[in-house]
Amino acid sequence: MKLEKILDNLGSIEKNSFIKIIDNIISKNPKNKKEIDKILSSTDKGLKSVDNQNISKIFALTSEEFEEHIKCEFQEISSQLDILIDIIIRDGNCIMKQDWFSRLYEIEIKKLQLKIKELNADFENDKSELSESRKRDYRIYKSCLYTAYHNDISNNREAKVSADELSIILTLSKQLGLSQEEVKLINYSILPIKKIDIQEVIKGLKNIGVIFYSNKENTIYVADEMVRILRTIREKEVAEKFFRRTLKLLREPIINQIAKQHNIDRKLSYSQKIEEIIKEGISFTNLLLNDIYKSGSNLTEKKKTLNELCEKGLNIANLKGSTLEEKITSLIEHFENVERDEKVGISLDGFDKLLAELNLSLPKLNKQIKEQFELQEEFVLKADFLLDFNIKPRDILDLIVKSDLSKFIKDNGVKQRGDDILNILEHYKDVENLYLENFENVAYRNLNSLKENGIMVKESELGVKFEELTKVIFKGLGFNVDEQLKNQLNTKKDKLDILLNLGNQEIIIVECKTSKERGYNKFSSVSRQLKSYQSLALHNNLRILKILLVAPEFSDDFVTDCEMDTEMNLSLITASTLSNIFEAFKTSKYQEFPHVLFRDIVINEERILKALSK
Repeated sequence: MKLEKILDNLGSIEKNSFIKIIDNIISKNPKNKKEIDKILSSTDKGLKSVDNQNISKIFALTSEEFEEHIKCEFQEISSQLDILIDIIIRDGNCIMKQDWFSRLYEIEIKKLQLKIKELNADFENDKSELSESRKRDYRIYKSCLYTAYHNDISNNREAKVSADELSIILTLSKQLGLSQEEVKLINYSILPIKKIDIQEVIKGLKNIGVIFYSNKENTIYVADEMVRILRTIREKEVAEKFFRRTLKLLREPIINQIAKQHNIDRKLSYSQKIEEIIKEGISFTNLLLNDIYKSGSNLTEKKKTLNELCEKGLNIANLKGSTLEEKITSLIEHFENVERDEKVGISLDGFDKLLAELNLSLPKLNKQIKEQFELQEEFVLKADFLLDFNIKPRDILDLIVKSDLSKFIKDNGVKQRGDDILNILEHYKDVENLYLENFENVAYRNLNSLKENGIMVKESELGVKFEELTKVIFKGLGFNVDEQLKNQLNTKKDKLDILLNLGNQEIIIVECKTSKERGYNKFSSVSRQLKSYQSLALHNNLRILKILLVAPEFSDDFVTDCEMDTEMNLSLITASTLSNIFEAFKTSKYQEFPHVLFRDIVINEERILKALSK
């Protein structure tokens, strides 16, 4: 769930800890202080009086400093912060009731205690599957950590690992190729785990700003934006669902090779081994740098294997980068962009239909999804519910075994040639709704995001498509999009994009502009164009109540030039604002959008949404 949505659900007291931390960061002149001050300049009462949308923006601007704040908390090595963060960043754990969180915490402690016993037994057992070189790596790390922790006791100080010691220990663990789970097991074999009261756990996490807790609902919330920061701190470069998607493309001998390297039981099933590899906290980069290749593979062979994995398996063509490291970085960035994108790849209606038909064909799927993502609800196959947990159609389909996917495809008349998952997504795609959900991506001419969301379109077609979608939105707002009158007015030289006929010879002219570059900044050319349209309409005895310019965004200079223009009644509206107004209008009491609300130079989305909600 996005930070803004969580803040909307909470009272001021429940936001306090988080607000104080951000306030403290702002007081120390963060990197983006100018942009933050610009947002805060609208109020003289500080951050507490800023609306939730702007608090989210300020959090994004202070994310680097917030990350450093959390890293400092890790210096208290006995805080169990690694255990707790590993729980709350798992897919599906961003919204939890207190009792559910308590249960997951208790299970995690018991699992760790059992694994520590097994690891210690492997140290002593000459016949264990642990190689001598791996035992040596464990002993080196354990000895160094023991010294770092206990040298304070010998000097009559409280036992802890200093920031300097911790940075050396972390470097050592990386050089030895230890997974986060291996590090955790060795850490807690030196520091015995004590189960902390769950109220204290929640209070501690709330005080450092990583969770929100609703007293009324007895529920913990972790914002999607926070999960990404915490994942970075725990050096988990991609979400579990993307790690799983990649691992499932590997043959079992390669999975066994990875399992052996990290002390994972190779007698487990293929799927179980994949889940254990994910839980181990193995570096995604290291995995793709070293672990997925046949023994003795040279650099050229490794590049070829990685390219095939991305192009044929993940359907990502032309991965950027010439070196292996650059290609892996590009893949991680690709997954980050997919995760940040709020679009789901098919329309919401299509997602609901897919889930309903999956439930009919595969009655055990609900239980499987519930267990996989550790969800508390009994019935979880609901689109809105899953999207709150950032779980999308592809994430569900990735968990279904091939035989069940084949059964579902046959049961529901899905195309059988080619990639099963892509065929299913294509089958449930509602094209018009899908385009509307990607309205902003069309405005920005963002071909990569459109492709990722299941839309294949030529760049040359995006201008016309943006105009068509804008017409659909204005029709949906109850306006008369009058093509006949527009065609009567149009000349060879002047061609209006959209004309809204309000009756009584009154019209609104709408102009649509797409732009790849951030900050639309072509006022002089667009104003000449709009003034020609204005003259055309006036010449035909029409009264122009408003001219609207729809674009992805506008530069400050463009807005200033628009404010200084005295010849046109022009308002600017971003694609994002128009899309959000359309969504709010659907649930409002109005049959036709009250066009008098289009009265700002730059249309104020928040004011209009409030007006529609009354």
